[in-house]
Amino acid sequence: MSKTFSKITEQDSNYRHLEKMSTSELLKSINTEDQSVALAVEKQIPSIKKLVDIIVEHLKIGGRLFYIGAGTSGRLGILDASECPPTFGVSPDMVNGIIAGGDQAIRKAVEHAEDDTEHAWKDLQTHNINSADVVIGIAASGSTPYVVGGLKRCQSENIVTGCIVCNPITDISKVSDYPIEVIVGPEFLTGSSRMKAGTAQKLVLNMISTSVMVKLGRVKDNKMVDMQLSNDKLKQRGSSLIAKALGIPEQKAIELLNHHGSVRKAIEHETHQ
Repeated sequence: MSKTFSKITEQDSNYRHLEKMSTSELLKSINTEDQSVALAVEKQIPSIKKLVDIIVEHLKIGGRLFYIGAGTSGRLGILDASECPPTFGVSPDMVNGIIAGGDQAIRKAVEHAEDDTEHAWKDLQTHNINSADVVIGIAASGSTPYVVGGLKRCQSENIVTGCIVCNPITDISKVSDYPIEVIVGPEFLTGSSRMKAGTAQKLVLNMISTSVMVKLGRVKDNKMVDMQLSNDKLKQRGSSLIAKALGIPEQKAIELLNHHGSVRKAIEHETHQ
């Protein structure tokens, strides 16, 4: 396989002289490229399904899900993991995001953190990683040493691995039991994988975590019945969900929510009355 083929994310943009474009031309061109991302993700649905099913299987027996990545990819994993507890009411330990360079790398790049092939495993060990868990490596290039080293060690320890990459047949795919390769093509800004590649990764992460939580029973009908009620906006959303589900006035729904303390409990209690 040629090096050029393996690095589609690094190929030259289909657009030239961006600095000469008008604002409208820039925006329309970026949007044109973005429209291709969902279609690229669609091609990977069979692969995403396999990964979702194995995650559900492991989480049902007490396992956990880990995302590991560097830079944008690592941040996207942390974003998805951090939104699971408030959205689905699960323990913060169930879905975990780990970024090369530690928490400081969430806001600021940490020099050479992604080049260390040993550190991902060290980071995972702080969580007492074990064979009940699933680890997904996220890297647009598919070659980030931090991710490669982490997944390779996981495989040697009989831990299920998966990945979300945007190049074909990568080093990361080779150490993933369930690889997802979303080939989005060259970026609008050459090599800027925070754009189409990042969007593709976010879409896949949304699909994985949401599907997993639905399969685990954390959703009723189409509603976030286990959502955390941590502020007034979420309490209002919770009462609206109850009102719609039970066909009752908003004020009554508010009273039920205050009484039961959760959307699920309020709906289930009233349904079984």
